Amino acid sequence: MTEDPFVAHRSLLFTVAYEMLGSAADAEDVLQDTWLRWADVDRSQIHDPRSYLVRAVTRQGLNRLRTLSRRREDYVGQWLPEPLSTHPDVADDVELAESVSIAMLTVLETLGPVERAVFVLREVFDMPYDEVAEAVGRTPAAVRQIARRARAHVAARRPRVKVSPEEHKIVVDRFVAALHTGRVQDLLEIMAPDVVLIADGGGITAAAPAPVHGAELVATMLAGTDRAASEITAVWLNASPAIRIASGSGGAAVSLVVENGRITRIYATSNPQKLSRLDEPTDLTR
Repeated sequence: MTEDPFVAHRSLLFTVAYEMLGSAADAEDVLQDTWLRWADVDRSQIHDPRSYLVRAVTRQGLNRLRTLSRRREDYVGQWLPEPLSTHPDVADDVELAESVSIAMLTVLETLGPVERAVFVLREVFDMPYDEVAEAVGRTPAAVRQIARRARAHVAARRPRVKVSPEEHKIVVDRFVAALHTGRVQDLLEIMAPDVVLIADGGGITAAAPAPVHGAELVATMLAGTDRAASEITAVWLNASPAIRIASGSGGAAVSLVVENGRITRIYATSNPQKLSRLDEPTDLTR
């Protein structure tokens, strides 16, 4: 019996939805809506099920994005994408790994819904312009212009330096060691002077309400982590080495941006509603 195309491409469809939305929970809702519509489709009229399903997920994702943009205006504190546990081998696809990083997903939040969809489909999944146009309801010429603007917007905001997973892991391991000591000086040695910490507690857990700038201030805050009540370990999140902090209060997922051997940005998510997918790796593909 031939496997249903939706099932066969589910990981791809989830990846598209997640990159559009930055939320695994919302991506799953989009997949559920798409599946219900797929169940009523006349399959004999569909010549390329993969492309059809990607377009369908994109349309549902756009609908959800417009709703989310209003909801996130009322979000308490800083909003960060929902972190995912991933298999280390996702990092072998360098472009996919960069596109699902917390840093990139945060940049994508600054795009409008259609710009984000076009960027994801064209730049990450390399879909032809005419298929992207059909997915977002624009002409191919308009999509080319949108893609050009989105590329320039992302290029101006994405991390300047790309490091290998091996280099990244070295810094993550040093950061874990520094957190274990709790010494400000140990933390300062691994952070860039202009490091920025962004924390998302969702109004549920204690978190800085605005980005924290500067190594001295960030190190002082991190040195206050209750090491006795916390288990701090290196893990793989969003296709990069990262940190998980488990504690009685719920813990956090911490992703880093590294440049020239030092941490330039720290994304710390402690909102418990965003930490449900850390125990089992999520399959991401393109």
